[in-house]
Amino acid sequence: MSYRPTWAEINMDALVHNYRFAQETVHPKTIIPVIKANAYGHGAIIVMKALIQEGVKLFAVSLLEEAIELRNHDSEVEILMMGPILESQLELCHRYNIQFTVYDKRIAEAVISHQTPLKFHLKIDTGMHRYGIDDELFVIEWMEKLKGTEHDLIGIYTHFATANEQDDLFFEQIKKIESLIKKLPYLPKMIHVSNSSASLRYEKHFNFTTHTRLGISLYGLSLDKDQKGLIPVMNLKTKIVEIKTLMKQDPVGYGAQYRAENDDEKIAVLPIGYADGWIRKNKNGDVEIQGKRYPMVGIICMDACFVKVDDSIHVGDEVTLFGGLVSTNEVAKRLDTINYEVTCQLTSRVPRKMRKESII
Repeated sequence: MSYRPTWAEINMDALVHNYRFAQETVHPKTIIPVIKANAYGHGAIIVMKALIQEGVKLFAVSLLEEAIELRNHDSEVEILMMGPILESQLELCHRYNIQFTVYDKRIAEAVISHQTPLKFHLKIDTGMHRYGIDDELFVIEWMEKLKGTEHDLIGIYTHFATANEQDDLFFEQIKKIESLIKKLPYLPKMIHVSNSSASLRYEKHFNFTTHTRLGISLYGLSLDKDQKGLIPVMNLKTKIVEIKTLMKQDPVGYGAQYRAENDDEKIAVLPIGYADGWIRKNKNGDVEIQGKRYPMVGIICMDACFVKVDDSIHVGDEVTLFGGLVSTNEVAKRLDTINYEVTCQLTSRVPRKMRKESII
């Protein structure tokens, strides 16, 4: 139960629109929705349930904890865990029917000797140098060894470091994965290489893949400035809980870093702060109230922040911190970061509330 009037509004119609738009774009490939990090802050379970209604059968996460959370909510859906795993956790993957990622030689060898049958994807490092195996000979020999086991290599994949830029490294990574695939002794049923940027801009040109991963664009955001067709899914909202009337030079908040510029200045108090993920660096930004922009003032507190308003604004008025006039991208630019971080940093103190607009 949530009592404080602060929430993240999740537009489920926009989510479904983005999924359908991307699926149309990459057809006949199949989309793997990426719902790691609580669906990039949007709510993993509500996103999973909505997309199951769209016929989605496989979801990707990063952590074993995330995978188990999904499994506890649905016994049938397929789950790909893309993050690291320990040898001692392989049996958990068997128990919960989780497809994990083989990303280094140590885990690859542990799989061969594991007693119970496992399902997994092999990740190839084609140049990002995070997770993945870059030894072609080892991969080929390891796949030959797998033939004599009960284990199931379901897919092979890689990850692009510069997909939104499509520079020399991007095309070099494509060549490396395509070259390796031609050398393999056999192919699994799934090959996926694209993230959101590559999915929407380049996947249609790949003739060697079967699936594609959709992350940030599922939520209506992108790092590609010219990307069209997506609808942002999240609006961050709160309500005014108090309005102070200050005289000139009256201080506001910690450190008295803002003082009223005029007599009878109106300062609205919002019940959201840095403990919710609305971090202190937002202090010089705008918010939206009744279709107009109003500036934030003073230092953002753990549980509250301040906005300079006028006489047209009242206690109880709804405030949109991002998702309306103030976009997620504007907040990201203000914070010198990317839109991923803006939504991901919202904490569990902010409830996610579903909304439908019948836009589809």
